[in-house]
Order: sequence, then structure tokens, then C-alpha cells
Amino acid sequence: MREVANLYDAAREPGSAHPPGYQAPFVRIGPLVGGSALGLTVYELGRGQSICPYHYEYPAEEWLIVLEGTPVLREPAGESVLAPGDVVCFPAGPIGAHKVGNASDGRALVAVLSTKQRPAVAVYPDSDKIGIWAGDGDLELILPRAAAVDYWHGET
Repeated sequence: MREVANLYDAAREPGSAHPPGYQAPFVRIGPLVGGSALGLTVYELGRGQSICPYHYEYPAEEWLIVLEGTPVLREPAGESVLAPGDVVCFPAGPIGAHKVGNASDGRALVAVLSTKQRPAVAVYPDSDKIGIWAGDGDLELILPRAAAVDYWHGET
């Protein structure tokens, strides 16, 4: 029999190690069901909490699935309030920039489904930084975009 995980009941790890505003308990579903090509994470957002800063990625595509509550979605076109059952796709690149948070008094429960190509890059426009992931998905490097050097730097 295949492994089964329930999106509502799977034990979520506390997000308390994250700074205020980003303390969202979560559970990675992929490892629970033997997945490797796709990632699915369920986040529980209390009032004033967000999943992560405003960002976009290469080459990953992500989908947001609202399971419960009314999270706020920030994207290039502005902000909107979502409802249970809503699904939104964030394609790779700036057109897919997004931030998901909760401004309501009740909790919001959301699932994020994503492709898992490596290496991967996330760009954070608000803080003008870049994150790079390689290998098994661990964050390898995060740096301000201003740290960029010329292609030939150090070579000649």
C-alpha cells in the first residue's frame, strides 16, 4: 500500500525559529508519501504571519492551494484576498512574484506545490537579494544583488 498523508492532520513543525511575521508552522508532505520530483508543503498562518518574503524563482513553478481561511496574496498586480478552494499558479520569473500572508483573525491553512529542479534561484525584490539552492535543496548561498561582479573578475 502507498504512503498516505492528510493535509489537515499531518503534524506541522513550529515556525518559531523564523523572525516575527514569518512564524508559520509547516509540514513537507513529499517525504511523507515518497515524493521526489514535486514538493508540497502545508503552512498554518496565524494573524500577521507570512510564509516567506516577496519573491520569485527560477526555474520552479509553484501553485498555491487555499485549504482554509482567507489569506492575502501579494503579486505584481497588487494584493487580493483568497478563499478556500482557490488555486493560483506562480510561473518562474518576475511574473510569478508572490507573498502569502494572513491579515484575518482566524488561521489560514495553505498548501504550496512546486517543481523541484536544482539548482534553483530565488530573487527577493524588496530586499534586493538572491538565494541559490543546489543539491538536495539546502540553501547554499544568499547575497545582496549589489555583490555581483563582472564575468571576468578574478580570471585575468
